[in-house]
Amino acid sequence: MVLSLFSRFANFSKRQFSDLSEQEILALAISSEEDDGRIYEAYADMLRPEFPDTAKIFEEMAEEEDGHRRALIDMHKEKFGDNIPLIRREHVRGFYSRKPLWLMRPKMMTPGAIDDIRKQAADMEAQAHRFYSAAAKRTTDASVRKLLGDLARAEAGHIGTAMGAEKKYVSEDIKEEERAAEHRQFVLTYVQPGLAGLIDGSVSTLAPIFATAFATQDTWTTFLVGLAASVGAGISMGFTEVASDDGVISGRGSPTIRGVVTGLMTTLGGLGHALPYLIPHFWTATYVAIAIVVVELLVITWIQHKYMETPWLKAMLQIILGGALVLGAGVLIGSG
Repeated sequence: MVLSLFSRFANFSKRQFSDLSEQEILALAISSEEDDGRIYEAYADMLRPEFPDTAKIFEEMAEEEDGHRRALIDMHKEKFGDNIPLIRREHVRGFYSRKPLWLMRPKMMTPGAIDDIRKQAADMEAQAHRFYSAAAKRTTDASVRKLLGDLARAEAGHIGTAMGAEKKYVSEDIKEEERAAEHRQFVLTYVQPGLAGLIDGSVSTLAPIFATAFATQDTWTTFLVGLAASVGAGISMGFTEVASDDGVISGRGSPTIRGVVTGLMTTLGGLGHALPYLIPHFWTATYVAIAIVVVELLVITWIQHKYMETPWLKAMLQIILGGALVLGAGVLIGSG
């Protein structure tokens, strides 16, 4: 939870895509093509022993990325000279981080690993397509705009290649792709921000609410603290989500919608175990609040498993164990 909040606030130190100059956009495109090319080469190396046909496709994709890189470098030399600014994905808000390749190698020994790699490659190409499309709209130089537009079309063509590998698509497959894209957009715009808010609201407010409850044994005071913590956390998380990513490159949708969803779910997550303290009897309110906490953590675990594809055991360890530790800390602090 602490790391999640830290990573969100770290986004404030990144550059907005809209603030990049044409030279910086070209430099970012060059470094991105270099990274993607190396990733595809590594995929090909990993897949070659068991999936030689798929490995060949990733080799070809790596060669195409290298061709894109050379074209971008030539354009930069023509327009801005040989000195290319050092700017990478991690310097710009909204770019997805790439999974370290050393984490992907152990997964090659598990069932379904090839589908995971295809999906990640398709995500990479989809992001590259959005980047080049947005970048082309922001450039005023005709030759730069043409190059970026051509690269956007090329990256869009790679999405099906990455997902299909040796498969052949028919109309039913295309419809399935469209349904999958709609589902993915729903997850990115609503489920992911809502889940982040629900986790933060449910878990981060446990300590102050139960510490206040056991320190004062005053239900009204506990309710007021819980209300303030929930509303405050909701406002903070909502504005953080809006500022963390404008959605142009990541494709996560409207920052306003994501911010509202995150803020509301954060507030609801905290209010769930604050509202029972409207009950005047302290122990009755506390037992009800603890029961609601258990339900909240189970619901969060289920959402994380269903929509984020997190294994049940991992989700339970992350959410239930973490929530139990924060709850225990609040009770101990309040009792002391």
